[in-house]
Amino acid sequence: MGAKSFPLTPAQARAIWLRAQRLDAEAPFGEGPEATRRAVEHLGYVQIDTINVIERSHHHILHTRIPGYSRADLEQAQSTDKTVFEYWTHALSYVPTADYRFFIPAMERLRQTPNAWLAGVDADDYAALLRRIRREGALSIRDIDDEVLVEKTHPWASRKPSKRVLRLGFFIGDLTISKRSGMLKSYELAGRHFGWLRRPRPATEAQIAAYLLDRAVRSQGIVSLDSICFGNLASKAAVSGLIETAVRRKRLLPVTLDGHAKIQHWAPPAALDTTAEAPPRPQVHILSPFDPLVIQRKRLNLFFGYEHRFEAYVPAAKRVLGYFALPVLMGDEVVAAIDLKADRQARKLLVQKWTWIAKRRAGLKLAIEEAMARFEQFQLS
Repeated sequence: MGAKSFPLTPAQARAIWLRAQRLDAEAPFGEGPEATRRAVEHLGYVQIDTINVIERSHHHILHTRIPGYSRADLEQAQSTDKTVFEYWTHALSYVPTADYRFFIPAMERLRQTPNAWLAGVDADDYAALLRRIRREGALSIRDIDDEVLVEKTHPWASRKPSKRVLRLGFFIGDLTISKRSGMLKSYELAGRHFGWLRRPRPATEAQIAAYLLDRAVRSQGIVSLDSICFGNLASKAAVSGLIETAVRRKRLLPVTLDGHAKIQHWAPPAALDTTAEAPPRPQVHILSPFDPLVIQRKRLNLFFGYEHRFEAYVPAAKRVLGYFALPVLMGDEVVAAIDLKADRQARKLLVQKWTWIAKRRAGLKLAIEEAMARFEQFQLS
């Protein structure tokens, strides 16, 4: 790709990414259930995680961008409005229902060739489960009594064999998660849940590549091949071809991050225009370790010079930041990492460890404490 590359300072690159992530404004998606739909559609996915030392990541990520966010808003989007659904991106995530067709080819591949987590389900058992759900409505794992329990093969596995049957139906697309109560999932027939007379037509591989590129440009502002294909490595060749075409047509421009010329990035012309605007009032965000700004660790380090460590599965003696450290973003700088734990009985957040990333300066700790007070109110509401 021989087009001229535009140099960007670190500050310019961070501004573009923060603008794309909607972390430079107070309430970029508005309020209420519609704000949840708009946020998921703009970001492309919101990662789900089971760790609950504080509020789980999907609620945390949405609260970061929707100050008035209510957990009921996500429940409405999933179970009533049905504008979001759960499926695997780079991890289990909430995804816009409008994007469902881009995931059908993955569902069909797993139907044809189940992976180790899905293989071994008896066809009669699976057919019986589908008949029961068709007859009784959505079921959770608690609604199914297994006569024989098995030993767990993984810490996240279940002793109930029926869990694997439900998981198979979910991953091949026959079932969808129609509701969550905490982390308890109810599985419903996908067609009945969405009200489909016919399932959407599967996207082609070329369409999937275009979807990945569009999603990344929208939510990242500046993209690299790795950032576009995060969790979708098989699409790199197809995405690379689309980038070449976009550059020729000047829909994307090559950009170089100062000090990192060997890593090729691209940005739409409109994103580069925003670098000339005056910076808005700095926002303070206590970020989830699964936030889209944080989850791609190498990219975070490249743009912000901060290497986040997720240490929940690291032995206590080897932890540096703490069990569940949360990066604190102030303006365009990661200034601290705070390991928090919710004491739900006492209704307060406990600071397990506070690590300064930036040099202490006047007003910095006070600004973080004010953000933590708002965060605590959300956590324990």
